Amino acid sequence: MSTLQVSESEAERPAAVRFDIFTLFPDIFVGPFTESIIKRAQERGRIAVGLHDIRDWAEDRHRTVDDTPYGGGAGMVLKAPPIVSAVEAVLQDDLAVTRILVMSAGGRLFTQSMAERLAQQARIAIVCGRYEGIDERAVEILGAEPISVGGFVLTGGELPAAVIVDAVTRLIPGVIDAASVTEESHEEGLVEYPHFTRPPSFRGLEIPSVLLSGHHAEIARWRHEQSLRRTLRFRPDLLDRGHLSEKDQAIIADELNQASDQAPVS
Repeated sequence: MSTLQVSESEAERPAAVRFDIFTLFPDIFVGPFTESIIKRAQERGRIAVGLHDIRDWAEDRHRTVDDTPYGGGAGMVLKAPPIVSAVEAVLQDDLAVTRILVMSAGGRLFTQSMAERLAQQARIAIVCGRYEGIDERAVEILGAEPISVGGFVLTGGELPAAVIVDAVTRLIPGVIDAASVTEESHEEGLVEYPHFTRPPSFRGLEIPSVLLSGHHAEIARWRHEQSLRRTLRFRPDLLDRGHLSEKDQAIIADELNQASDQAPVS
């Protein structure tokens, strides 16, 4: 087991959320967890991260953690005993109250609302799958939840685990500015509006004039409209048409008309 290093004064403070990650490759997390916001969250005592090498709970001197699948097929499967032993040994009395996730391409899709719920947990355990997957008995015994970060397959669960830690950590009070969380993508069921900064003109492209007007109400309306249009273009699955105002419905209709006018004639 290893715990990412923070200063002694901060390490003595109880963290708001404790993450325990079970993996065959702990070093994969060194970059994502030792830079930027995640690093600062640990230094401030907002989160704690424990990295646990599943091989430490292997039952033979060769530290074997995988085997061929029953029923045949390609690849190897992570064995149940070392995973179950690792999680039970680390969590101990917290086993029953810890949210245990298993990274799996076939799991339930990770969403912003799920991140918000996880941010309310005191302790979260994440088991990183590898090879063809994990012996299903480990998932059943631990009462774990298979979770996927998207409709694609990766070589292991470490990068998805890092994504979940990042998404949850930034929602914990005191990690980032609360206004940033409120305004960002998905918080209102919409993707975020486009952003601009200096210079005001770049290669013939100008800043939208409303952003230079100083009229905060107009800016807010423009940003909301842009969020609606971008959501329809890029993430229409997020739109709940039944809860849109008449003005929002009109914006959506206009966006659809523009898209229709721009569509190539077959």
